[in-house]
Amino acid sequence: MTNSQNTPKASKSSKSPEPDTSDQGGPDDRPTSMEVLRHARAQLAELTGMTAETVSSFEQTEDGWTLEIEVLELARVPDTMSLLASYQVDLDPHGRLTGYRRIRRYERGRSDAHRPGGR
Repeated sequence: MTNSQNTPKASKSSKSPEPDTSDQGGPDDRPTSMEVLRHARAQLAELTGMTAETVSSFEQTEDGWTLEIEVLELARVPDTMSLLASYQVDLDPHGRLTGYRRIRRYERGRSDAHRPGGR
C-alpha cells in the first residue's frame, strides 16, 4: 500500500504564492496618467457636446491635474477651415473635473502665432 494520497504534489509546493491585491483600489488611490487623460476627454466631451480631439498639454499640480484639450467646435469643408478650440481643464487629484474654460479658438489649417507665456 502506498501513501500517495497524503503526500503533497510537487507542483503545488514549488509554486510561489500569488500577491494579495485585495487591499488595492481604496479611496486614497490615485488614477494613472492615462486614466486621467481618458476621463478628462470624456468629461469635457459630455459637458460641451463637442468632440475632444487631442490633449496638447498635461501637468500634475498641487491641486490635481491641469490639461489643455483641443476640441472640434465647428466642422467645415474643407477640413482645414474647421474651427477648433483649446480648453484648459482642471481636475482634482482623483481625476474628477472641477472646471474648464476655452482659452483660444482657431482654424485647423492655421499655424500658431507666438502666445504669451511660452504656450
